[in-house]
Amino acid sequence: MITLTDKAISAVGRFIASSEMPTAGLRIEATDGGCSGLQYGLKLEVTQNDDDTVIDCGTVKVFVAASSLPALDGMSVDFIDSIEGSGFKFTNPNAVKSCACGTSFSTENNGGDAKTCTPH
Repeated sequence: MITLTDKAISAVGRFIASSEMPTAGLRIEATDGGCSGLQYGLKLEVTQNDDDTVIDCGTVKVFVAASSLPALDGMSVDFIDSIEGSGFKFTNPNAVKSCACGTSFSTENNGGDAKTCTPH
């Protein structure tokens, strides 16, 4: 199960409210790439896919594809808003290695060598 903190739910709610397209929920995914082998992806989704696990977080529905679930199961997502910056923070018990950027990770199953992050 993936959990979102109240701050994360509130932030996603704000993004959904400001979206010009109808939005069914938030997609969270793990895709190849990033400094450590996998990277987190977040996007607003118009509809859910047939193979999605749907997590009801009150006012927000979260969609996770079957292919991403093993790498994300048990993860918690928070939203940090501070003078240093704002953004989502991922706490993933499946991550055995993470990059300093906080959006790239590897699990026991995907391995990979950590590389130096480049600022975006």
